[in-house]
Amino acid sequence: MSTICSEAIEERVLSGRRLSREEGLWVWQHGDLLEMAELANRVRFRHNPQPVVTFVIDTNPNYTNVCITDCVFCAFYRKPGAAGGYTLTVEQVMEKIQRSVELGATTILLQGGHNPKLPLEYYLELVRETRRRFPTVTPHFFTASEITTMAQVSGLTVRQVLERLQDAGQSTLPGGGAEILSDRIRRRLATKKGPVEAWLSVHREAHRLGFKSTATMMFGHIEEDDDILEHLEHVRSLQDETGGFTAFIPWSFKPGNTPLEPRIKHHAGPTRYLRMIAFARLYLDNVPHIQASWFSEGKKTGQIALHMGADDFGGTLFEENVHAATSFINKTTVDEIVTLIRESGFRPAQRTTRYEILQHFDPSEHAR
Repeated sequence: MSTICSEAIEERVLSGRRLSREEGLWVWQHGDLLEMAELANRVRFRHNPQPVVTFVIDTNPNYTNVCITDCVFCAFYRKPGAAGGYTLTVEQVMEKIQRSVELGATTILLQGGHNPKLPLEYYLELVRETRRRFPTVTPHFFTASEITTMAQVSGLTVRQVLERLQDAGQSTLPGGGAEILSDRIRRRLATKKGPVEAWLSVHREAHRLGFKSTATMMFGHIEEDDDILEHLEHVRSLQDETGGFTAFIPWSFKPGNTPLEPRIKHHAGPTRYLRMIAFARLYLDNVPHIQASWFSEGKKTGQIALHMGADDFGGTLFEENVHAATSFINKTTVDEIVTLIRESGFRPAQRTTRYEILQHFDPSEHAR
């Protein structure tokens, strides 16, 4: 008979001991949401003692939507030769970055499809030109599956590709493409992206080279509770090994216009999302930051998440096309992000990709 109960969980967390997978599953399935929130907030302030919520001024353009991977959850990609497919030149990408830099962006989160026609030099030139033209910008480029595609096209190893990107001036990776780190789920969602280890190995090699990266999760589709625990266990284990993750960023799946839409088992609404934020803060005891998403979940839900264990409010995302392809669109400004954080009872601070503070916004200041 299980001896797990809320009192035992609370005592374990407050004493600084790690939740086991069995305990984590119990909390995810049976924990009271408000009790989880209170406990997660205490853990949040253990990791980040000040009542500060950070955000980054960024954008998320795409260099191509041509892709051969056929993920069933994606409404953004186009097959090679299909109507609506595009690939931007390096100069066209630089023009997009220029517009965002003029708005104050310090991070560019550049992603695209898996386009086998693009040589490695194209990606390297994107990094080099970004660093040359915009020295204050961090090129937060390319998910793990894009790195794998580069390796396959170039005939190099993943490590060799990462070394060349690093030589060009890149030092961080976004965590996209994780979806759910369960082979059972990945076989059904994104067979061509490979098993869990395909995503983990890219981040492991990147961390060993000195890169920092984020870990993500897209949930609320066909996963079961055990799949969620497996995902978080993979993140926690790799963080034990490398210490390279800066933050965990979950978001709920947006089914509009995707092949997966008719098969959704349990779309994640605000309550399930907030439960995920609190649970992640309790389970991922070695990840320094948990990011709330005003963008994917709505601004009010994002504000509530700041009281569920999250300490970061994501980015401005001046341009975003992947969620937009599902007919889900949310926009904001720096002024509004600062106001939303203040309204939630926290002090806003602008950060870098690596979570270094660039400026605090005092109550008497106007956001810029």
